[in-house]
Amino acid sequence: MDPSHSRPADAPADAMPAPALAAAGGQAGGVTPGAGSDPSPPIDAASLARALEAVVGPRGVLRRRSELAVYTADGLPGYRKFPSLAVFPANRAQLIDVVLVLAEHGAPFVPRGAGTGLSGGALADDVVLVGLNRLHRVLSLDPENAVAVVEPGVVNAALTRAAAPFGLYYAPDPSSQAACTIGGNVAENAGGPHCLKYGVTLNHVLGVTAVLSDGEVVTLGPGASGAESAGYDLLGAFVGSEGCFGVALDVTVKLTRAPQAVRTLLADFMSMDDAARATSAIIACGILPAALEMMDGPTIRAVEASIYAAGYPADAEAVLLAEVDGLAAGLDTDAGTIARICTAHGARTVRIASDPADRARLWQGRKKAFGAMGRVSSHLVVQDAVIPRTQLPAVLARIRDIATRHRVTVCNVFHAGDGNLHPNIGYNAYDADESARVDLAMREIMRICVDAGGTITGEHGVGLDKIGYMELIFSPSSLAAQCRLREVFDPERRMNPGKVVPVHSCREWSRRPS
Repeated sequence: MDPSHSRPADAPADAMPAPALAAAGGQAGGVTPGAGSDPSPPIDAASLARALEAVVGPRGVLRRRSELAVYTADGLPGYRKFPSLAVFPANRAQLIDVVLVLAEHGAPFVPRGAGTGLSGGALADDVVLVGLNRLHRVLSLDPENAVAVVEPGVVNAALTRAAAPFGLYYAPDPSSQAACTIGGNVAENAGGPHCLKYGVTLNHVLGVTAVLSDGEVVTLGPGASGAESAGYDLLGAFVGSEGCFGVALDVTVKLTRAPQAVRTLLADFMSMDDAARATSAIIACGILPAALEMMDGPTIRAVEASIYAAGYPADAEAVLLAEVDGLAAGLDTDAGTIARICTAHGARTVRIASDPADRARLWQGRKKAFGAMGRVSSHLVVQDAVIPRTQLPAVLARIRDIATRHRVTVCNVFHAGDGNLHPNIGYNAYDADESARVDLAMREIMRICVDAGGTITGEHGVGLDKIGYMELIFSPSSLAAQCRLREVFDPERRMNPGKVVPVHSCREWSRRPS
């Protein structure tokens, strides 16, 4: 990975050349170099800002604290980190030159998409934030081969809208799909309700062109050909690397043929345990739903009291949202089987969406559940543990016990089909006692999920929020191996410093969950 070149060979001829850079000075108040690197003088922030402005123009760089306040949090409101400055390249060439400028200054930086993440992974703590939202073009869409090439700032739902006229769509559908971007989805290996049948982002990415921290441009994966690539699976390492390995310049994704028919069912229960057992029974009968989602009573009532009300029965203690899709022949039989299983496991009613509008309304309640919780409390802790599906009843019961003991309210909304839990606790962050109780409750919840044979994240990533839990599932040697892999892509560890791996494993500064 040669940092000596000034521009990749495939960069546009009219792209702005990288400016000549002044040497880093020793002034106080500059950008802090990535911890874990050799000691070096502080970076002259003013010189760095001028060099970045030469690439993107003065309006493409933000330095005032009031301007940077917009970028101090992501979708998880418990963290606030101010970047030293923010830069917004408008195209591929500018993004490459921005990374080259940062490399020549030795400046650490954090790539950021739409900021919808839920682990603090895109927060820049006194380092440079590189915003990718201006790179939002669908570069090509090949309906015949069901492949698209997009820039990292393309919004997830916008890609599906672009593909819809050809009878295609992009299958990974995080709940934030109306705002989240493909680049962010790649960084976090995002999932969504339909990953039960269709898989997560990794299963739909064919290739990535990325710029590494030294400005080198690399191509990972087979691309549009979809052929098996020789050598190591570097694409698989890059997807889910949480902005620590490189910045995507473009992403090649496969599109999915829209199903001939869809059936969406809503079953309501007076017991979470009954709904959990129905979930296991549905999978055991041999039907693979496109989605199988569960919400508990507190979540149902938060949704129904909000603008996202979906017609869920507000007195229910659980609802199960099931969807099957595919060829029309036999689909009604599958839907009927699911309805009978739910009824046999205690469902009061089972409703089948009558038309596309009714289906959209049912899904709105599920996908906007996090937003609905915003009216309940000022802050929200969102967790993302994964457990074996058969452990759902036992783990949910223990979560209820933990909530009672710590006097907190847990709202559970999750991907029941693959055991991806999202226990959420609303609280007042300005109440020290309540905050402490929430912290203790979440730590216990994460521990019981790991003890049940699970893991600490299914789709939200580690970021800042889960660093303190990494040692629950990885040995010191495994964490060290992850650090060595990271150093292959970013030897100086300037990209997204302090994220994912604990401080003593990579010798980086970090923040434990709080």
